[in-house]
Amino acid sequence: MIMKPFASLYRPDPQIASLGAKMGDAVRPAHFPKTILRFRNDRWAATVGLADYDDTAWVRHFGRFDPLPDNMPEPLALRYHGHQFRVYNPDIGDGRGFLFAQMRDGDGRLLDLATKGSGTTPYSRRGDGRLTLKGGVREILATEMLEALGVNTSKTFSIIETGEELIRGDEPSPTRSAVMVRLSHSHIRIGSFQRVAAEGDTEFMQQLIAYCLTQLYDVALTENPAAQLLGLAVERVADLAASYMVAGFVHGVLNTDNINITGESFDYGPWRFTEYWDPQFTAAYFDESGLYAFGRQAEALHWNLGQLAVALRLVSDAPPLIAALERFPALYQQAVIRRFLWRLGVASRGEALDRQLVEAAERTMAREKIAIDQFFYLYRHCNANAGDATGEYESAFAALLRDYAPVEGNRHAYWSKGAICSMLIHEVEDIWQAISEKDDWEPIQSKIHAIREMGQAHMTPNL
Repeated sequence: MIMKPFASLYRPDPQIASLGAKMGDAVRPAHFPKTILRFRNDRWAATVGLADYDDTAWVRHFGRFDPLPDNMPEPLALRYHGHQFRVYNPDIGDGRGFLFAQMRDGDGRLLDLATKGSGTTPYSRRGDGRLTLKGGVREILATEMLEALGVNTSKTFSIIETGEELIRGDEPSPTRSAVMVRLSHSHIRIGSFQRVAAEGDTEFMQQLIAYCLTQLYDVALTENPAAQLLGLAVERVADLAASYMVAGFVHGVLNTDNINITGESFDYGPWRFTEYWDPQFTAAYFDESGLYAFGRQAEALHWNLGQLAVALRLVSDAPPLIAALERFPALYQQAVIRRFLWRLGVASRGEALDRQLVEAAERTMAREKIAIDQFFYLYRHCNANAGDATGEYESAFAALLRDYAPVEGNRHAYWSKGAICSMLIHEVEDIWQAISEKDDWEPIQSKIHAIREMGQAHMTPNL
């Protein structure tokens, strides 16, 4: 379910308390030398009734972490296990973040405010619990771009620079520090269920499943809640995998502790957008085997859902879980087609013809080395202008596309400007360089504006 920004009243609802002490550990936030507000997402703050806070109040709550009114009295570091590059690790959990607050939006969805870089917890594993400012800037850019491209993603809610110098082995050090708050539709992960299964806690597994179904999916429980939850997660995660492909996005670290039970993308570390349709493209320098390469993300997410099914065997027979898992490939293919058509701005002509169009698109991008963002921009522009795909833009794909009717809204000015909005690594580095060397925040503000304009041009996805 894609979250849409519209204003709502503040409606605190800390439902996580209903799961009791087994869900996480109460922690204290770090005390930072400075709290310099660098980014506040008023568009999404309005959806949970927090946009009216002035900067002083904002910093007090999202830099010093004073509790929000009638909300969680203290932060909670969540417990979970997980497969990391398919090696099981029971020694993880929220190591530099915590759940800070929960509230309802105007649609009644339960949303979380959680942190990254807010200090050490029982799960820090000798880490410092901090976040680099560059990491925060990268997350702003990732979430803004993904949202504009119709991906069901967490939202970067706040970035506050904290005045510490951090030492990191994979970037120039010392480097500036920050604390981030993200808005998400839950922070419960596949790894959360893996931990409960490893502990053999049948009662708590049933409680956690019921929480996810009633509070996150807003459905009544069936005779087999475990299979019901897996079926819903398969639908959401199959769509997530398709959305990554159509966006040209590589998450980089699709471990089971990074996969949200609601199918929402979050926790951006070594992410990248691939310039070309290259299935072998990887985002993380340490992904030496290409396990999470661009073209293997659907496989990785399907595998992760298999680990959720294994965990749910604690309370369910295998056959209904297997049946739910077996739906993934078809759901993924359907979602790829649906999202391709959405990004091209055309109406469906039926599954068989649509599949031909998508396959032709993939071949065209790969063989002719057309950049993904350029491809969608050019052909959407051409289709919106009576099929004038001629000359250098002519292809077998263009011939198929001419039979497709544009959807309403293709006339947005963005499609005629000729300024293609992308988020390639050199653009990210240029934005960071301006901040790092000159403390110049204008390039990132301009980029956010351009991304949001592009998102408006695509129209709100009904995916």
